[in-house]
Amino acid sequence: MARRALILVEGSNTGYGLLYIQAARCLNVHPITLSVDPAQYDYIAAEGVEAIRVDTDNLDALIQECSRVRSTYEIAGITGFPSPADSVYVMVAKLCRHFDLPGPSPASIERCCDKFVQHQLLAAAVPIPVFRLAANATDVERCAEEIGLPVVLKPTVGCGSTGVRLCRNFDELAEHAAHLLRGPQISESSPRILVEEFAQGSHYSVDVMGNEVFGIAAADFGHPPHFVCREYTYPAVLTDEEHRRIADVSMGCLQALGLGWGPTNIDIRWTKLGPVVIEVNARLAATPTPQLVKLAYGVDLITEHIKLVIGDEWNLRKRHSHAAAARSLIPDSDGILNWIEGDNQAAAIPGVAEVKLYAEPRGPIVRKGDWRDRIGYVIAASGTIAETEAILQSAVDLIHWSITPSTVAESKQPAAPDVAAPEQVVPGKM
Repeated sequence: MARRALILVEGSNTGYGLLYIQAARCLNVHPITLSVDPAQYDYIAAEGVEAIRVDTDNLDALIQECSRVRSTYEIAGITGFPSPADSVYVMVAKLCRHFDLPGPSPASIERCCDKFVQHQLLAAAVPIPVFRLAANATDVERCAEEIGLPVVLKPTVGCGSTGVRLCRNFDELAEHAAHLLRGPQISESSPRILVEEFAQGSHYSVDVMGNEVFGIAAADFGHPPHFVCREYTYPAVLTDEEHRRIADVSMGCLQALGLGWGPTNIDIRWTKLGPVVIEVNARLAATPTPQLVKLAYGVDLITEHIKLVIGDEWNLRKRHSHAAAARSLIPDSDGILNWIEGDNQAAAIPGVAEVKLYAEPRGPIVRKGDWRDRIGYVIAASGTIAETEAILQSAVDLIHWSITPSTVAESKQPAAPDVAAPEQVVPGKM
């Protein structure tokens, strides 16, 4: 009998990709990565992962490579990672459909990947912010006037808050619209910008598997104008009524978008009107969510997702109830990272589950105002939220770095002015 293989379309260097590789091997399925550039994922060579170079935007090319894999392996399942947008999941869904494998509806995934289409469908079913679609700078200004400042500008395609910014006045609006219209986030043939009412309130991240709300985390996105998540905490502190309302709205999202197979992650703000849906992603939330869920509930979401993908029986039964939280390490200036230290001391604190650093000394720091700003994270867990927060803060306080600021950084998204100085020594704090 041929060995079973799990096809992974693209990958992730934030720890997400490696977790899938490790979980697949534990389930005795052979992971094979299909990528436009496998070398971009550092774990591919380090873990000896079989990889195939292919244009992952070309469905025919993907089908051809999967067909070649089938001459050696039994393809047990196919899944993937957003790189750089969630549109890779459309390819995954189409591949699953072509090879008659378990997977989501391609049409449902496509609806989710276009934020304007997603908003149109959600608006008929659940509370969402007022929104408009703009094609140029004039449209953006007109839409903002109709909605009323402040507004959030975002490209209709993308993930990880890429290109998302709060605009509080018309100068910021014009500046960010120009940035989006000249940047790679917007297609030249069909420029599309979503102009959205700013929903103010506590932020929650909802994890759904199938038709079950599995977990709700409190999320801290720090200070505007950017939306870089700085901290996740499981479980979110909610009353029974608040939990029920968030769960009901989440189920409404699935119905409106035709979802209900596999993982879904839903961003919600609790406003003065109650839960308001910001965005729906037809996938697992990225690192560090899987680690937090495992620490908080004893459930390995990645393993259970792979079981679903390969057609095995999956189990979301919670083994325990702990408090787990992750804090992102985010620099406050651009420049060259001279050094970063304290990670080993932080990792040694009882209750600290993981300390992960992405940045390398002597490497450039160029903030984008999105998920790429993180240079690492710290995860902690304990029996209570208060204790977990104390452990997390103690660990983060031990991590310091030094950045020689730059006055000019190419490809930098407009942000707060840098502070000129020969060197900054920065504690790892929020």
